[in-house]
Amino acid sequence: MKKLIGFFLCTVILTVCSVSLTWAQNKRRIIQLSGFVSDSVNVLPGVHVYVPKAGRGTSTSPAGFFSMPVLEGDSIVISAVGYNRHHYIVPQNANDNLTIIIELVSDITYLREVEIMPFPTEEVFKEAVLALNMPMDNGIDPRNLNAELIALMIKTTPMDGAANYKYYMDQWSTSAVDKFQPRTNPYLNPFNWARFVRDLKQNKKK
Repeated sequence: MKKLIGFFLCTVILTVCSVSLTWAQNKRRIIQLSGFVSDSVNVLPGVHVYVPKAGRGTSTSPAGFFSMPVLEGDSIVISAVGYNRHHYIVPQNANDNLTIIIELVSDITYLREVEIMPFPTEEVFKEAVLALNMPMDNGIDPRNLNAELIALMIKTTPMDGAANYKYYMDQWSTSAVDKFQPRTNPYLNPFNWARFVRDLKQNKKK
């Protein structure tokens, strides 16, 4: 009977010790993890920093800063669109306040070059170009280069806004120079009136 009781007590003591040891091993310290996330040039706002197993996480601020409580040995995932995922494991002997700097690498995906053509094959395209029978000149009609026609277009084309503004500014700049000079009235010029009467007679004949 004494042996049975002793065996029972030893079993209970060993069980309690093993449970206590397991609980002590599973009890992990809480660490305040802080840090900055950036690429090779700038800080990255809105980056996801989370612990997948625990289901908790946070995002970086506009300055690329984050801060969150974690446990020793936690595996942390840092991810952002356009960058490769970064994994970080909290060390066992870390301080209660741990600060890290994470640099993400751009996830560059090179696509195959795609050549878009309105023809199914290059041979069909060449045949279509040859069938056009395009002239070998520069494509300018020589009639458009007539000197008289160009002079008439220059004479009859009204000024646009830029030309009117330039004309006004020229008049304003010269008015400061000759503002004390006598002004001539074109309506008092007899030669202008003679030219006007001549033009009227020519128009009546037409």
